[in-house]
Amino acid sequence: MKEFIKGANPYMPLWEHVPDGEPRVFEHNGEKRVYVYGSHDIAITEYCGRDYVVWSAPVEDLTNWTCHGVAYETHYDSILYAPDVVKKDDTYYLYAAERKGNLIVVASSKTPWGPFENPVETKLGFDPGVLVDDDGKIYAYWGGCAAPCYIVEMEDDMATMKEETLVSNPLGHSTCPWNPVDDGHISLDDAFFEASSPRKVMGKYVYLFSRRYEKPVPELGVYTDNNGFLSYRFSDSPFGPFHDGGDISFNGGEILKDADGCGTMTYQWGNNHGSIMEVNGKWYIFYHRQTGVNEFSRQAMLEPVDVALGKDGLLYIGDVKYADGEPVSSSVVEMTSQGPHINGLDAYKWISAGYACHIYGSKTRAYIKPGYEKDDDISTPVVDLTSGTTVGFRYLQFGANSPKTVTAVLGEHKSLRVNVRIDSYNGKIVGSMIFDINECEKTVTITSGIIGKHAIYFEFISDESGVVASFDRFTFDD
Repeated sequence: MKEFIKGANPYMPLWEHVPDGEPRVFEHNGEKRVYVYGSHDIAITEYCGRDYVVWSAPVEDLTNWTCHGVAYETHYDSILYAPDVVKKDDTYYLYAAERKGNLIVVASSKTPWGPFENPVETKLGFDPGVLVDDDGKIYAYWGGCAAPCYIVEMEDDMATMKEETLVSNPLGHSTCPWNPVDDGHISLDDAFFEASSPRKVMGKYVYLFSRRYEKPVPELGVYTDNNGFLSYRFSDSPFGPFHDGGDISFNGGEILKDADGCGTMTYQWGNNHGSIMEVNGKWYIFYHRQTGVNEFSRQAMLEPVDVALGKDGLLYIGDVKYADGEPVSSSVVEMTSQGPHINGLDAYKWISAGYACHIYGSKTRAYIKPGYEKDDDISTPVVDLTSGTTVGFRYLQFGANSPKTVTAVLGEHKSLRVNVRIDSYNGKIVGSMIFDINECEKTVTITSGIIGKHAIYFEFISDESGVVASFDRFTFDD
């Protein structure tokens, strides 16, 4: 029986919806694992849910994730927004965002997966992020939704502010339609929106946050207000002042560039939240993407990133460019289907269409349909495909020998042709299959050799109007 790909992008099972992922590497009982703490999109008709679950993977294998179950349930009969977890001495502390982030409590546990108990109310605010520094001092960062951000040092009880240390507006914030008041701290350059995450990297204090662009970013296809970015600033002090860093992650999918360098997004961008973490000597950005027709079924994603400190003291995070061995710039890393499978997805396993990072050309709005059935072999389809739509996957690994055939499985569909293209959405056709209305699975011969790592695209062509197909999964065979 052919296996399904696991631990790709999203790296949790396709039925799980954990956004806002704050990754932490903890060593517990002699085992070092990366743990992800985020809100939990189980309410379906609105953001998040009433519990937090914890997932972890061994630092040696980020494709192998384990769910530890519910770590915390609301104590206030409310929806829980994005949390954070840190370790101090032998205790783990969960900062739970009760009442949709309007009340932050801190609960504790002796294990990284909880249960976290005995919540204590704090004066922290929306989207808290916490840093336990090398000297044991504790700093909390928070703020959001076009409101000020804050930094404060905490007492050793992990709950009480040292009020005299409170810093307001270390970054200028964005505007937004639901909060148009100009308080004198708006900055289109900083453009802080939400999702505070402080980290210590190469001796620098790094402030990661969700950035809301209100000015064009043509190279990424951004021409209207957009908060799909995770960005960073850095400082020699936990309180700033913060030096401009840049953007690390953007969840708008593959960016198609034209001759002038202007981009087009190929995925439904939406809010973003996450952080960076060094795992087994390699840095990653953990973030989330959207599925469905709203932002209520988000999924956890990750990409490798470069981290480099220049001789000039500047810190570069993301897709770093070098000149004469020195870092000179950084930009967003690409959004992929592979995630922790950094050599590409095994082309010879079943690959769900739900791992697509490119859905482009639909005359309606094609999208990944969320799945909630707890089956590790679930395949979440791309639905509402119209003629001319391409669905792409970056990247697959074919090995040293070219495959002989490709198989695609569709859901409900009309008569159509499916072209399989390589390396680009308009790249070389290496296979083409004709589906009549009664056929849901088709295998055809590959017409050109494919060796090594490549992007693969499926192009749906039909003489019929409107929605012509849903796309479930595919595989190659040697």
